[in-house]
Amino acid sequence: MDKFRMIFQFFQSNQESFMNGICGIMALASTQMYSAFDFNCPCLPHYNMAYGLGILLVPPFILFLLGFVLNNNVSMLAEEWRRPQGQRGKDPAVLRYMFCSMAQRAMIAPAVWVSVTLLDGKCITCAFCTSVPVETLGNASHPLLSQGEIQRVLARIPCKEIYNGQELIANEVAVRYLRCISQALGWCFVLLMTTLAFLVRSLRPCFSQAAFLKSRYWSHYIDIERKLFDETCAEHARSFAKVCIQQFFESMSTDLVAAHCHLPRKTSEDAGEASKKLLGITDQGTMNMALKSWHRCKPPLHLHPPALPSGNGWAGEGQPPVHPSTPRRETAAYYSLV
Repeated sequence: MDKFRMIFQFFQSNQESFMNGICGIMALASTQMYSAFDFNCPCLPHYNMAYGLGILLVPPFILFLLGFVLNNNVSMLAEEWRRPQGQRGKDPAVLRYMFCSMAQRAMIAPAVWVSVTLLDGKCITCAFCTSVPVETLGNASHPLLSQGEIQRVLARIPCKEIYNGQELIANEVAVRYLRCISQALGWCFVLLMTTLAFLVRSLRPCFSQAAFLKSRYWSHYIDIERKLFDETCAEHARSFAKVCIQQFFESMSTDLVAAHCHLPRKTSEDAGEASKKLLGITDQGTMNMALKSWHRCKPPLHLHPPALPSGNGWAGEGQPPVHPSTPRRETAAYYSLV
């Protein structure tokens, strides 16, 4: 249990670790889904290819979309892309980095599904069984079958229990031929994905490391800023609800006193803390205006440092001047010689 707790804490440490954990879980889930899937080829000439390629391509597309749905940055990317310009510009490089990061993680589960499917070979066998070269592997000069009947016989190759074309081509030969092609495609796909991942990881820092660091930093900043804004809004909503409820019960104090019920009074410390958390926003219209203003014109990413006193006064305009020091008092003492 301690190991699982440590792994869970690692996944929760930051957004990237969390999403890597989600993608790993989805990759394992895709493998388990394929192993539990009951593959049944229709063994009909006009349906085998649609069924085989559908099983090969449709689930990866669903897993790809599911990877985007489970990624928390999708809404953040859409919000950053669609928000007005306001007081803060939108950096296209940051948006591209966020989209590419999500796409790379969402591609893990589909790549695992395609790899496992090709290495297993059932989909390729079902889809291309009618394309088996009978001239090379079987008896193409069978006198009793027309071209349409040959296609119907070849379409039954994946269904060993109903296959009746042993005189045309042996079922084991056709299945072995198609499975070898499928496994070759599967290993080529795995090699291609591994090579692309290696090139992206190793060569990207050699060309655009500074731009990559900048995009990654501001992507993390947008994520952290959104979380802090949500936490601040939740804290304000909690304080606002608390004050509203307290005011409601205070308005009912007359009835409670008449019923000989004494309401505990709110201390000044609690009142000061609640008013401090409200930050001066004490009505619905002002809060709605603040939320709209945050969406339309976010503050610029420029922090104004506090002005420091210089030798002759305060640095910067509009700052309070330095008050002159209090003049030193001088006391004169007179001594009499009398």
